[in-house]
Amino acid sequence: MTVRPVGPGDVDAVVALVRELAEYERSLDEARMTSAQLHTALFGDSPALFGHVAVDDEGAVVGLALWFLSFSTWRGTHGVHLEDLYVSPAQRGTGLGRELLRTLAALCVDRGYARLEWSVLDWNTPAVEFYRAAGARPQEGWSVFRLTDTALTEFARERTTT
Repeated sequence: MTVRPVGPGDVDAVVALVRELAEYERSLDEARMTSAQLHTALFGDSPALFGHVAVDDEGAVVGLALWFLSFSTWRGTHGVHLEDLYVSPAQRGTGLGRELLRTLAALCVDRGYARLEWSVLDWNTPAVEFYRAAGARPQEGWSVFRLTDTALTEFARERTTT
């Protein structure tokens, strides 16, 4: 099996895996990304999203890591925010998830980035155990906040300056 940067020919398979992940995370109704959107995000004029895929011996995409750059004002350098890490159920336990995560860790080390961060659902015990086994630790005392949909639109509408 191979881990490599995502290519244009992988986009449909990556979207399908993202939908599998969303279904697993009980949020399929929120997974609205299209292949066209992903292609633009990864390969458009100013890509801000990057990715790696795990490919089986037949060339099928069976895992993914989608990520983007973050910046730590405290460390004064970039980091990687891992948006999605997913391996198809039939391929779990083969080391592909660990290899995808190690690929991003190596990228951080090679580029001098200070952090590799991600979020995980509290109830996703297998993922929490997987990340702990890799040496990752939760950031105690921090909570993730998000504005989306109507709340985002309404909050933006209340802006008083232009």
